[in-house]
Amino acid sequence: MSKNMGTVDRVVRAVIGLALLYWAFLSGAASANGLLLWLGVIVAVIMLITAAVGNCPLYRVFGIRTCKAE
Repeated sequence: MSKNMGTVDRVVRAVIGLALLYWAFLSGAASANGLLLWLGVIVAVIMLITAAVGNCPLYRVFGIRTCKAE
């Protein structure tokens, strides 16, 4: 599985993923709406995983590549 995400893309995803987790668990959103909470957690985890491995399945489907050619 080759990488298709550049460094900036990975950092942005990690920051957004961490912000979503913060929002979900620490900002009081847990008391607001259970479905919205879990949707935010799922999106955050997916963003953090794709940032960690450097590969986005949707990028592959659409032929997008934000990293330098290997």
